[in-house]
Amino acid sequence: RARHSGPPDGGWGWMIVAGCFLVTICTRAVTRCISIFFVEFQAYFGQDYARTAWIHSIVDCATMLCAPLGSLISNHVSCQVGIMLGGLLASTGLILSSFATSLEHLYLSLGVLTGLGFALCYSPAIAMVGKYFNKRKALAYGIAMSGSGIGTFILAPVVQLLIEQFSWRGALLILGGFVLNLCVCGALMRPISLKEDCKTAPEFLEQNYVPETEKQDLKRMSICSPLIKLWPHECLCYCSWKEYDFLLMPGFMVLAVSILFMAYGCSPLFVYLVPYALSVGVSHHQAAFLMSILGVIDIIGNITFGWLTDRRCLKKHRYFCYLFAVAMDGLCCLFLPVLQSFPLLVPFSFTFGYFDGAYVTLIPVMTADVVGTSLLSSALGVVYFLHAIPYLVSPPVAGWLVDTTGSYTASFLLCGFSMIFSSGLLCFARLTKKIKRTHLRSLTGNTALKQHIWTNGAIAYSVTAELDQRNVEFLAVDTNSFSNR
Repeated sequence: RARHSGPPDGGWGWMIVAGCFLVTICTRAVTRCISIFFVEFQAYFGQDYARTAWIHSIVDCATMLCAPLGSLISNHVSCQVGIMLGGLLASTGLILSSFATSLEHLYLSLGVLTGLGFALCYSPAIAMVGKYFNKRKALAYGIAMSGSGIGTFILAPVVQLLIEQFSWRGALLILGGFVLNLCVCGALMRPISLKEDCKTAPEFLEQNYVPETEKQDLKRMSICSPLIKLWPHECLCYCSWKEYDFLLMPGFMVLAVSILFMAYGCSPLFVYLVPYALSVGVSHHQAAFLMSILGVIDIIGNITFGWLTDRRCLKKHRYFCYLFAVAMDGLCCLFLPVLQSFPLLVPFSFTFGYFDGAYVTLIPVMTADVVGTSLLSSALGVVYFLHAIPYLVSPPVAGWLVDTTGSYTASFLLCGFSMIFSSGLLCFARLTKKIKRTHLRSLTGNTALKQHIWTNGAIAYSVTAELDQRNVEFLAVDTNSFSNR
C-alpha cells in the first residue's frame, strides 16, 4: 500500500484513471447499449413498452442501489477484490441472459445479477481517482468518465451488428466475455494511504473512549492490546458513524434531493431514444448512430468540462457549471418531441450528449467538495444509491405514458421538467446560503465595532469608518491594560 502525505496528482494515478476509464466502458456504456436490445426483446417476447422497460430499469437500479455495498467492500476488504468480484458477477449475468426464455429470466440475470456486478465496480473505481488527484481532479475525472461516451460510441454500432449477425442471444454472450475485462481493471487499482484518511479503530478508541489519565499507559501498549476487546461495540459504532456522518450535512442533503430529480430525468432518454427514432421513421442503423453520436460528444463534454473547471477562473464556480449543464439537458428533453427526423435528431444528440458528459464529470467533484476526499468513497456510494429508485421507476413510468397516450411527448416533458427542477433547487439553495452568509457577516461586523467602542471610551470612532491597523493594535493593548486593572 502506497503512503503519501497528499494526493500525488500523477504517477500511478494515471493508471488509476485508465482503470476507471475501462470500468466506465464496461459498466455504463454496456448499460446504455442495452436499450438497443429493447426492440428485439419486445418483438421476441411480445410484451408492451412498460414491461420491457423494466429490464433496463432493474440494471440501473441494481447498479446504484448496491453502490454502498461496493464502497463497503472497497473500504473494509480491498478495492481490487471488489472490482474483480463485480466483473465475475456481471459477466455471469450477461452469459445467463443469453439463455433467457422469459422477461422474468432477464429481470433476474440481466437486471439483478449484472447490475450487482456493476455496482461492486463503479463507485470504488471512481473514488480511487479522487484519492490520487487534487489539483487536476476535474480533468482526471473527465478522462475517466469519458469511458462511458467512448464505450457508447464504439459499442452501439457493434452491438447492432452483433444482433444482426448472431441474434440478441449471441450478442449478449459476446458482451459477457467483454465485461470480464473488469477483472483486469481491478488489478490496476493499487491502494493508497493519505494523512486525511479515517483513522484506525484503536486510534479512535484512544482519542475518544479513554480518559486522559490512561492515555500515557495506552501509548506503551501494542496495536494488538486488549483495548479492542474492551470496547468492541462502541468502536464499531463510532467508526461506522464516522464514515457516514456527512449524511447530516445540509449541503449534502440538498445535493441528495436534487440528484433524485436529476436521475429521474436522465434515465428514460437512454432507453427510449432509439425506439423514438424508429417511431418517427429513422432506420435501425441511423437510430444506433444517434446513440454513437451521443456517446462521442459525451466524451468531449467529459474532458473539456473537466479541463475548464480546473482552470483558476472557473474552479470556484464548479457548482454553477454543474447547474447549467443539468438545466441544458432538461431543455433538450423539452424540445425533443418536436424533432421528428434524423437531421433534427442529430443536433439533439450533440447537445444532450455534451452536457450529459459535463455534469456526470462534476458529480464526484462536487461530492468531494462537500464531504472531503477521506469520505469520498462512502459518499459516492450514497450518491449513486440515490440514483437507484429514479432509475428503477422512470423508464416504466415513461413506458406507461407512451402506452397510455400513444406518444412520447408526455414522457420527454416530464424528464425535462424534472432535470430543470433539480438545477433550480440547487441554485435556490446556494443563493439562500449566500444571503444568510452576507447577513451574518454584516451582523458580526456591527457587533465587533460596537464592542471596540464600548471597551475604550477614550476615543470615539465613526460607525461606518474602518479602523486602520495601528488603531486596532492600540485598542487591543488598551483593553488588556484596562482588564488587568
